[in-house]
Amino acid sequence: MHDAPPATPLCRLLGCRLPLMVAGMGGVSRSELVAAVTEAGGFGFLGMVREPLALIEREVAQVRQRTALPFGVNLIPAATPAPLLRAQVDLLIALQVPVVSLFWDVDAGVIARLRAAGITVVHQIGSAAEALQAQEAGAQALIAQGVEAGGHVRGRQPLAELLSEVLAMASVPVAAAGGLADGQGVARVLAQGAQAAVLGTALMATHESFAHDAHKQRLVGAQAGDTVLTEDFHINWPPHAAVRVLANSVTRRERGDPFAATGDIPRTVIGDEEGRPIYLFSTDSPLRSMTGDFEAMALYAGQGVGRITAIEPAGDRLRRIAAEATAHLRLLNDTPVALASPVCYAGDAERERHAPLIARLDELLEAERAGARVALRSRTETEDEALRALIDAIHRDEVKWCGMLMRTIRTLEGTPGSRTGDFYDKAMAVPDLRERLAFLNRGQGWVAKKLRELLPLVDDAGIRAGLQEMLQAHVDNLDKVNTALGLTPPRR
Repeated sequence: MHDAPPATPLCRLLGCRLPLMVAGMGGVSRSELVAAVTEAGGFGFLGMVREPLALIEREVAQVRQRTALPFGVNLIPAATPAPLLRAQVDLLIALQVPVVSLFWDVDAGVIARLRAAGITVVHQIGSAAEALQAQEAGAQALIAQGVEAGGHVRGRQPLAELLSEVLAMASVPVAAAGGLADGQGVARVLAQGAQAAVLGTALMATHESFAHDAHKQRLVGAQAGDTVLTEDFHINWPPHAAVRVLANSVTRRERGDPFAATGDIPRTVIGDEEGRPIYLFSTDSPLRSMTGDFEAMALYAGQGVGRITAIEPAGDRLRRIAAEATAHLRLLNDTPVALASPVCYAGDAERERHAPLIARLDELLEAERAGARVALRSRTETEDEALRALIDAIHRDEVKWCGMLMRTIRTLEGTPGSRTGDFYDKAMAVPDLRERLAFLNRGQGWVAKKLRELLPLVDDAGIRAGLQEMLQAHVDNLDKVNTALGLTPPRR
């Protein structure tokens, strides 16, 4: 397809042509939508959170009746009773579902069971720390979800910022989610390094989605500013789980206090789904199979909702977004030059001039990636809250500088490496935590030394300022760790 973005390694892992995926939206993403997206070249996830086994088996069978192409199923362990979750995993293994996506807390046991059965595991995350946890637990691909996303939102970072950090840390393919509803948004994240874009709201407003028409019509008439991030819809989920929805009578507090309907106060029924009551303040969104007061339900919508102006077939929307993305990628990648002119060689000459700087930045990126992984692993080995807080702060810094270094390398038209420095294995071979932190501090000192050597060689004021800030942060962390461990700081 000449009017589509090229396939990526993630496409090859999943078995799809287009780097476009439909989110595993609970209730909404069922067989009709998944099959339509899959047949159009994308990849579809059935949203099966907390669903009974009979429904899962039926939906899987119906996808297979509609398409012979691979697809996935989305589960959310943290929002599912443990006995049901075990049975769901057993069923997916028995059905030989090719791909399973997971969300919310990283459940290493579930990942291990799925991997042992030969199922490809994709994990959606909301922070770079979670990305590392999911990766180390065995996830073979990640979805970085920005705060712009509709439905349940795990993190609080804008997608561009989160994606930069996750790409800098991950050694597995990364897809991007959050507010993506057209080709321009898709092109933006693909150009940033994502290997696929995940579409939710854009594919909810299609003929094939299982969302109720009342919900779809609200999406068509909404703008980005109509969405709010709230914890008001909480029944059926762990506490403090924010969702992005269209503002309604619940978010305006016209239906009372969402957290008062606990204990002895009975819940208010506002709808029905084939005999199952739908409660006010629950996480249920309006579905075709429901009746009731849809206005007061969770009307999930991402910040890309303003770019949805009609309800149409999912395949048509997917193909149009793919074509738009291809056109925007050409605009981002093509630099017009005059043929047979010295200008033709300007880009190559510029990249060659920056090559030594890019190599040094990539060396620092490897070191920071190693430091971030050491800090993440080490934080679980102490009950000392002050020490754990210090390790967490170091981890956040290392992640931040990984993202900055990756962005800088791309600005210089280089390709960031994906290696984790050898320092990681050496540090993790030190069994005593305090000795390991001292070792980590020596690594921080090495980075500070390299930055001091590099700064005089950098001409660009913006890059120099970022590296100077990184140096100061490392100097501060060196002092903090030395103080915490009672060490005498080396002379600098």
